[in-house]
Amino acid sequence: MTEQNPNTRALAEAGVSIWLDDLSRERIATGNLSELIATRTVTGVTTNPSIFAAALKNGQAYAEQLTQLVAEGADVDRAVFELTTRDVQAACEIFAPIYEATGGVDGRVSIEVDPRSARDTEQTVAEAGHLARAVDRPNVMVKIPATEEGLPAITATLATGISVNVTLIFSLTRYREVLNAWLLGLEQAHAAGIDLSTVHSVASFFVSRVDTEVDRRLRESGTEGATELTGQAGLANARLAYRIFTETLDSERWRVLEAAGAHAQRPLWASTGTKDPALSDTAYVTGLVAASTVNTIPEKTLEALADHGEVTGDTITAGYEEADRLLDAVAHAGVDYNDVVAVLETEGVEKFVASWQELLQTVSTAMEDVR
Repeated sequence: MTEQNPNTRALAEAGVSIWLDDLSRERIATGNLSELIATRTVTGVTTNPSIFAAALKNGQAYAEQLTQLVAEGADVDRAVFELTTRDVQAACEIFAPIYEATGGVDGRVSIEVDPRSARDTEQTVAEAGHLARAVDRPNVMVKIPATEEGLPAITATLATGISVNVTLIFSLTRYREVLNAWLLGLEQAHAAGIDLSTVHSVASFFVSRVDTEVDRRLRESGTEGATELTGQAGLANARLAYRIFTETLDSERWRVLEAAGAHAQRPLWASTGTKDPALSDTAYVTGLVAASTVNTIPEKTLEALADHGEVTGDTITAGYEEADRLLDAVAHAGVDYNDVVAVLETEGVEKFVASWQELLQTVSTAMEDVR
């Protein structure tokens, strides 16, 4: 009989849902995904254009469906849509027992709208609905980037009863706007008579990318003591986001929705694989432990956690003052926080668009090979 790894189990028992930041048809077909559920306490999956591009580039598991799509005369956009939604459907079915057991909180599989629509509110709303209907599983979550144009799309999508994973959040100011968009969406859904207990949301707050950008600027600043601040801004930023989350749940606006059956929009820690070799390979997992959170973890980081990660309980709520001091010190060293997060959001969208273009090219080439 398989047993859960004690380290991943400890993380889950501390209130953190472990979602795998990866999906491929090969992972589904070989039983690897089911194995991670059974032995690594994985209770959900997140995907993005980069993940699908890698899966389709490296996998032969898509050949049969590609052949069928070519025979039907599908263009590359339709092919990508059909290939990715089928993977998400299959994953949703694997996670269905967890979805049922947790009342819809976990067992979630996220799929992102075409990132080329990240600056187009109406197109994003249309695509979110199209994706949700195509996957047609109650445990799907549609990912919408937290761009300025994405905020009203988040509200509009939640208002129709579709569960949303808000992605690409870097700044505390933008996170407050995301929380407002979420609450507004729930209020509109409630006014429309939608059962709020069926609507779920997470807010994906990116961590390691903040350190990558801040640390680069700290090293370039030449300010005395600046290099001693490296490797800390990402965790500080995320911890302060959790403080905002708890403050929001202490509002009358939330209590009204909660009484109507609504679920809290949990913070989700994303980009949690460490990029700096000077940092622990589990830093963005063991350093972000608190109740009602999600950590979407790349497999390499998940295995590091299982092997040697030390989960010592809540590592967020006692650190608010230190996090405030750290970000103040970073600003004093000459790093402009607002510019950092603006650059990261722009780059985040650009990277996803580039991955989407790579995905389209990969599928186009494969379709030509079939022909």
